[in-house]
Formats: sequence, structure tokens, C-alpha cells
Amino acid sequence: MTAALPDIAAQLHPHAQPLDWVGMQGIALPIQLLGHTLAAKVDAGVSLDTPGVRGIHMSRLYLALEALSEQPLDVPALRAVLQQFLDDHQGMAQRAFIRLHGEVLLKRPALVSPLAGWRAYPVSIAAELGANGLQLSLTLEIGYSSTCPCSAALARQLIQQQFAGDFAGKSLDHADISAWLGSAEGIVATPHSQRSTATLQLQLAPTLSTLPIAQLLDSAEQALGTALQTAVKRADEQAFALANGQNLMFCEDAARRLHNALENHPALLGFALTVVHAESLHAHDAVARSRWQAPL
Repeated sequence: MTAALPDIAAQLHPHAQPLDWVGMQGIALPIQLLGHTLAAKVDAGVSLDTPGVRGIHMSRLYLALEALSEQPLDVPALRAVLQQFLDDHQGMAQRAFIRLHGEVLLKRPALVSPLAGWRAYPVSIAAELGANGLQLSLTLEIGYSSTCPCSAALARQLIQQQFAGDFAGKSLDHADISAWLGSAEGIVATPHSQRSTATLQLQLAPTLSTLPIAQLLDSAEQALGTALQTAVKRADEQAFALANGQNLMFCEDAARRLHNALENHPALLGFALTVVHAESLHAHDAVARSRWQAPL
């Protein structure tokens, strides 16, 4: 007869106090999201609320997560796994937590040509179930290009000065001016652009069924106007240069555009956003932040 294996975690401990969160982090798990399998890392845990209880059943958390890999990830699936966490820790835990993080892939078309390519977007999904019901949050990271309005004005001034010097005392001829504009001497200065990043921390409505990740990414990129590109031809590169030239923005402009695009979005209860323009002029970055909370 096989002896019963000891369960040390189930033993009571006279000095064991409650803990806010106990569990595991960095669990590898395949997640079905936006039609693709995401190699996710998952943090899973529960609160340990009963004094004297030494530990939780971590293996039960691990096994319950398997359900998330067997179906497309949505809000009901997250709620069901969190409820399983609590059911497996009755009398011990009052809150359950899940956080998934990885990169989702979306295929993005080129601006002009028929080419398309894949963009990877870092994403984090956090869910908590407790006495206050389900709480959901989503963090997205978006790359885009930003051209400095100040440097654009300074570059235009230098081009004006070059034009005045090159054509001083000469009669203006359309063909000569056209050739000058297409020469290296004509475009003597260019404004500086930078690869920029927007991080969106979004509080989702718990009544949602699906996770509106693609819709929120699309809204943010449309507001910014100069999302990073994938596969391009020269025509696409030229169209991107035109978009940057007609879409000058400081970090303050980018933050306000995103705020206006996300404020009062039906899927959101609130958000905190941060934009970072990784300066090509300075060794430091330009940063702007904004917050919004839906009225009660």
C-alpha cells in the first residue's frame, strides 16, 4: 500500500498572516488571439486571506490555465478561469488574478503599393475577480513616426535663405526653380523625425465579451497618422515622407490626439497614456502623459 504523500502547504501555521498575492509568474502558455497563436507568459495568483494557512495550491492554478489555451481568448474565458482559481481555494482566497503578456501580430498594408507585412504589438491583459466583480485592464504599445514642428520651421527658413542666395539678382525661370528644388542644393536642410512610442493603459468595461484589441490599435494609429510601416516600395516611402511632412507633432500633440480618440470610447472606463518621442536631436527623450476616467 502506497503511503499518502505529505501536503506541507495545507498545514496550519500559527504565525502565518494574510498575503495580498500568492502565485506564479512567467508561465509559458499558447494563447489564441486575433486569429493567431500567441506565445504568452502568464502570471497567475490568488490572495491568501485566511490567517494560519501556510500556502496555496499552485499546481491547481497551473492546471486551470490550460483552459485558456483551448479556445480563443475572450472575457468569459478569463472570468471562468479566475472563478476556478477561487473555487479551488475556497476558505483561503477572496481574489484571483491573471496577467498575460506577449506580442500580437497584425498584417498591415503599405501606404500605396499592394505590399503588406506583419507588425508586432506588445500587449498585456490583466484580470482580477473578487468582491467587486471582474476588473479588466489592457496595455498596448504602438510605434509611430513623429516629425518635430520646430525643426521643420527651421529647415524651411534655411531653404528660403538658400533660395535667396542662389537666385539673387537672377530672373526667375520656372524650369530653373524646378530643377533647383530637386537638387541637393535646393533642399539644404531637413527636419528631424524620430521613432516614437505610445503606451496605452486601458481600463476595460467588465461587460465586454470580446477584447477590442484590434479596434483600439486601429483607433490609436489613425489618430497618430504616421504608424510604422512594414514592407514598402519607393512609392510607399515617398507617401510616408509626405505623411510626416503634413503631420508635424510635438509629444504634446500626440498625447492630445490619443486622448481625444480614446475618451468616451464605449469599451473603456478609463485610461492612462504615455507618449515618448525618442529625440534624434537630443540624447534625452520628450514625454507627455494624460489620464481620463469615465464619470460615475
